[in-house]
Amino acid sequence: MTTDLDDEELLARTARDPAAFEPLVVRHSAALHGYFARRAPAAADDLLAELWLQAYAARRGFDAARGPARAWLFGVARNVLSAHWRRLDRQRPGTPADGRDDPWEAVDARLDAAAVAPHLRELLAALPPEERELLLLVAWEQLTPGEAAAAVGIPAGTARSRLHRARTRLRASAPLKLTGDLS
Repeated sequence: MTTDLDDEELLARTARDPAAFEPLVVRHSAALHGYFARRAPAAADDLLAELWLQAYAARRGFDAARGPARAWLFGVARNVLSAHWRRLDRQRPGTPADGRDDPWEAVDARLDAAAVAPHLRELLAALPPEERELLLLVAWEQLTPGEAAAAVGIPAGTARSRLHRARTRLRASAPLKLTGDLS
């Protein structure tokens, strides 16, 4: 039964049995939809569909030596999201990048101290984009630092040092103890 196989085995099996891809969709759709919903809420459903089309088309290019399948899927998701933002930028010339869907609406609703939200936004925006993405992949998507490294396309050691640097910056700049797990 293909549902008993791990993700890497399923991806390998899809070369001869395309139906082996289905358990991957079932296993990872919720987490990947959450990734899109937090970053581009209005387009999350369409982006998830695009992710699965691209992942299926690229499945033979998966290399387990570069990281687990889950991290590979988040890397594909990141590329789909980047392409979405580029399309929006082309469709709305002159619109600044911050005109994209605001992932913070959902976050604001869950923060205990609403006063912390604007400062947290500023702190995260001040991080270099790759550090911010690594931090969000670990904090929001629950990827391990190694999986986040594979999703972003950098070595695991580099990701760990950048995560440490990002966390240190956030903690040093936070006026209040931030809720949530940044570890």
